[in-house]
Amino acid sequence: MVHVLGSRTLIRPTDPGRSRAFYGGQLGLAVYREFGEGPERGTVYFLGGGFLELSGRSQTPLAPSVRLWLQVPDAAAAHDELRAEGVEIVRAPVREPWGLIEMWIADPDGLEIVIVEVPEGHPIRHRPSI
Repeated sequence: MVHVLGSRTLIRPTDPGRSRAFYGGQLGLAVYREFGEGPERGTVYFLGGGFLELSGRSQTPLAPSVRLWLQVPDAAAAHDELRAEGVEIVRAPVREPWGLIEMWIADPDGLEIVIVEVPEGHPIRHRPSI
């Protein structure tokens, strides 16, 4: 078995400056570290229990099958905060049949981001003893 010490999601945006403005400015993610110089510099953001790294540049956006799942304490409050920051809301918060409250937004390259609230009493909140 591989002993994983950490992880991060890597995104190669088509326009790194625009993506940094979205993730660091509009979403307000805190910067963990930056590396390199100039407009192509890499930026790593805190992402709950993980990290999101924007580095390099891609000629094409990510495949539509890739999504980010971000858990927040209150989807309605996140909706209001993101709208106030000018983030386009693809779909307002809705309670899904599986019990989670989900809202959808997209980054500047169209990467779908699912903003999720896990309500009280939802099975995801319960961690069985091993």
